[in-house]
Amino acid sequence: MLRSALLCCSVVMLFFIACKESGPLPETPESPARTAEEEALTFQIEQGFEIQLVASEPLVESPVIIQFDEDGRLWVVEMRGYMSDFEGSEENQPVGSVAILEDTDGDGQMDKRTVYLDSLIMPRALGLFKNGALVAENNSLWITQDLDGDWQADSKVLLDSTYAANGIPEHSDNGFVRNVDNWYYSAKSSLRYRLQDGEWIRDSTELRGQWGISQDDRGRLIYNYNWSQLHGDLVPANYLSRNKNHQPSTGIDHGLTIDRKIFPIRSNPAINRGYIPGTLDSAGRLLEFTSASAPTVYRSHLFPKEYLGNVFVMENAGNLVKRNVVAENGALLEAHDPNPGKEFFASTDERFRPVNATVGPDGGLYVADMYQGIVQHGSYMTPYLQEQTKKRGLDSPGHMGRIWRVVPKGFDPAQFPKLSKASNKELIDYLSYEDGWFRDMAQRILVERNDPTSVVGLEGLVKNGKSDLGRFHALWTLEGMGKVNAELLLEVLKSDSDLLKATALRQLEKPAFESPDLLAQVEKVVNAWPDKISETLALQLALSSAVFPTETRTKIISGIFEQHGHLALIRDAILSSLEGEEFVLLKRLAASPTWTEANTDREIFLEMLTTAVVNNGKPEEISGLLTLADAEQIGWKETVILTGIAIKAADIEAPGFVKLSESPSIFSRKDFPLDQNRTAMLKRIFSWPGYQPESKLAVAGDLDEKAMKQFAVGRTKFLTSCAGCHGSNGKGAARMGPPLAGSEWVTGDEVKLSLILLHGIEGPIEVAGKTYDAPEILPVMPSHSTMDDGDIAAILTYIRNEWGNQAPPVTGRTVSSTRHLNQGRVYPWSANELKKHIAGTAAPKP
Repeated sequence: MLRSALLCCSVVMLFFIACKESGPLPETPESPARTAEEEALTFQIEQGFEIQLVASEPLVESPVIIQFDEDGRLWVVEMRGYMSDFEGSEENQPVGSVAILEDTDGDGQMDKRTVYLDSLIMPRALGLFKNGALVAENNSLWITQDLDGDWQADSKVLLDSTYAANGIPEHSDNGFVRNVDNWYYSAKSSLRYRLQDGEWIRDSTELRGQWGISQDDRGRLIYNYNWSQLHGDLVPANYLSRNKNHQPSTGIDHGLTIDRKIFPIRSNPAINRGYIPGTLDSAGRLLEFTSASAPTVYRSHLFPKEYLGNVFVMENAGNLVKRNVVAENGALLEAHDPNPGKEFFASTDERFRPVNATVGPDGGLYVADMYQGIVQHGSYMTPYLQEQTKKRGLDSPGHMGRIWRVVPKGFDPAQFPKLSKASNKELIDYLSYEDGWFRDMAQRILVERNDPTSVVGLEGLVKNGKSDLGRFHALWTLEGMGKVNAELLLEVLKSDSDLLKATALRQLEKPAFESPDLLAQVEKVVNAWPDKISETLALQLALSSAVFPTETRTKIISGIFEQHGHLALIRDAILSSLEGEEFVLLKRLAASPTWTEANTDREIFLEMLTTAVVNNGKPEEISGLLTLADAEQIGWKETVILTGIAIKAADIEAPGFVKLSESPSIFSRKDFPLDQNRTAMLKRIFSWPGYQPESKLAVAGDLDEKAMKQFAVGRTKFLTSCAGCHGSNGKGAARMGPPLAGSEWVTGDEVKLSLILLHGIEGPIEVAGKTYDAPEILPVMPSHSTMDDGDIAAILTYIRNEWGNQAPPVTGRTVSSTRHLNQGRVYPWSANELKKHIAGTAAPKP
């Protein structure tokens, strides 16, 4: 009966799609629950595409995660307990499920449902593997398996009781993507997992994202946050966090775009902060992302070629799906909206709630539509939102849901392949398939089979394959099988492909570390590379250089810095490979005849090295810094070193731990470059007979001990994100940015200053009586909205108390409230506009 109803629905849907050329149905004053056929009439889609219904209730309910398995079946995580009423009364009830949907007749509609696992409490993660799945529910992660072939779980074993342990639906581990490196990664999680030799391995990793995670063709992890739509990793996991002496500011959690603008096609009053002016436009439509989730990289050739590599972002509060075009700029990734003013996919139905998506084996973009009135969890629901939800009748009914497929017009659904039945040879061929789904799935199956007879074919693909991506996947398949071939990797290092050379470097690190002979061979090949290499290859070489002996590493890193040291990402990569040997490189650079001229990049890097040396905590190295600075003439290098020690001194836990035999003569020099406050900070690290610094950090100006620590963090963040335009000395940089030293914008209203970092500023600006405008400075200072509130606050505290500036610190709470109260601002401010805005929001004087 259900199957015949769905077939009928398919015919009706095709009719509706054909009749929608005139545009979507307009929104209505109320927001009633619609049938899937009625909801389809509310859709607007980019020209050339159509939307097809794949499944709806009762076949599927409350879908929050969807994934295709190797045989083209669609697995669905159903979070049925999520906010089915205002009280969230089912949240602790075992009402959730993991279901497997199948299209048994190839008509493009799912017509069979198998409940793989039920009686689940708030399920939130799914990681498929042979005959089973990692499933997160009830605040834990479980290994589940079908042992008898009926695709109903027979085994459920606890893997990790800490996964999703906090239980907050919006802020807890979720998702899973099986990355090309054979690890399973999650969003909102610092954990990763891997199936190896029949055992699950758990490892720590960098915390990333909020809801949903995917990867691009090169295995870069892509994720986002509800307020910032698109982030990603520019480096493989767990590299930049290796050096305990250095905290990176780039590479992980890279914001691909500062664009937060969205363009709904209906009003959105039922959102948490709809009462704040500027959140909604004059038509009541949401202006910026407030519930961005599940960025999905399009890795298929079904869509026109310009869509390859695009990232689709779900926005359930705005009832839309955003399309971003992603481009590589050297080692960086950048994204932009190709059609500002109109979204790729939007609805006039307020219950359309896209929360997850995946690209199917047919190349279609599959969208999980929770189709629910209440999407804000009760923990964060404001009285305003509760009132709006009741007013619009969105508090019921629950337990609905749809899955839609976006395809080019004229798409003809075909039977999905069954890769589980493919031979090893066929799977090896699939590693070079043009669509990413096939490459990923073939790699996973080959790794799980771990058949020794497939090694020859895989190595043959690496040697002779015509597709770099196919050879790339073959290398990682061999790695997943434990069949890394060092001789083969050495040959790959000599190839013309930077992608393959970088992959070979990564995979050679462990065997080369264990074999001096192999390491020597790697050194020989790398030393034969041209002096100038691309940013992407230099990035991996900087990361992998940790395996080389000190002299080789120092030489390689010095060369990389000379070519690419202007990139903060490269500087962080270099530091990540230097744990415990930062002082060696610092001395080399300080003595280098090529390092006579100062520039911002050198100053920043030298201070980063100095900070790392202090963090390393070896008294002989720290006193060695002081000796280096006590040169015959104190120049820019010596001043940077002294400054770096002083700034870091604000953050040390044991004052005076570097014990000297006598008072350093440098402190009595007439040309000593630091002021009184900075000198006092510097001395805090040292002690000598007759001198022991106070245990409590001395306050400076408006800064107490807590703010002084924030000041030290802010200096590091400033050097990475701001010094390129404003100068490490705060005096500004020609054709880049105005001065910060002595700027009334910096020392003035902290909310106004926060707004500049959150939204940017453009046009002429007057600083200390002088007007700065293009071309003397850049026409626009971009937003830094992808930074978190604490980092912005640290930067602001720093610049308000450096270079003679003096002003109270800025707290993360101030930045957070400023961000929320000005939600909806999606364009840079002009100076005059910002002044008027602050004047208009100022509290009246008593």
